[in-house]
Amino acid sequence: MANKNSKLNISALILAKNEQQQLEDCLKQLDFVKEIIVLDQNSTDNTRKIAEKYTGKIINSDSGNFAKNRDMLAAAAAHEWLFYLDPDERIDDKLVGEIKKTVEEGNLSTCYIPRKNIILGKWLKHGGWWPDYVPRLFKKESLIAWYGEVHESPQFKGEATYLKNAITHLTARSLDQMLKKSIVWGQIEARLYHRAKYPKVTIFRLIKAAGREFTTRYFLKLGLLDGTVGLIQAIYQALHQAIILIYLWEIQTNSKEKFKSAAND
Repeated sequence: MANKNSKLNISALILAKNEQQQLEDCLKQLDFVKEIIVLDQNSTDNTRKIAEKYTGKIINSDSGNFAKNRDMLAAAAAHEWLFYLDPDERIDDKLVGEIKKTVEEGNLSTCYIPRKNIILGKWLKHGGWWPDYVPRLFKKESLIAWYGEVHESPQFKGEATYLKNAITHLTARSLDQMLKKSIVWGQIEARLYHRAKYPKVTIFRLIKAAGREFTTRYFLKLGLLDGTVGLIQAIYQALHQAIILIYLWEIQTNSKEKFKSAAND
């Protein structure tokens, strides 16, 4: 990593919720920045205690809205550049060197960085998982705001570029973790679909959405080249689409209230 005496004019910004297993390894690699800010989303484990070892700037947020929380982090930052990193993401010296060069040249506003998604212990290079560019490095004055409750994206001014060296994303460490995430995100996405006036969920639409997701991931985007994990991930993504539409079906049919009524009869 960079020499501690020559830290870059960067505020590193971290969103965290119950990340005691991942957060320390994330924070200790950020010794090249002048400031670390952690936004804690009401963690119930040791996330906050771990964060306090590396920074005195910890923000509390009751919101699960990713865009809102990323905006809160940006507003709290004291330095010229913003670098967003998630607790399950890792960087190496090559990427740090590329970030340093970008910051020192200072002629760009936004940088998209590729991610190596490690799913069930394997780097997936197909199925739409690589290079998976994500916008993570910004000049603070160029970032306008983030939009999107779950799959958030930034609005910014100025010129953007794509870096070559990647973030390693230690995502989907187990099927249990994947399914828990789908339950949380599936409900949020279903509410967003409902607000967007998505058509009534039918058996045909449910099968079509799941089938299209599997076919796209496994065949069109060549997930089959990633072996067993490529197949598992294609099946899981199809299941995730089905979960979203099933939650949407619950909303559209008011099935929970109907169940209560039936139980009281």
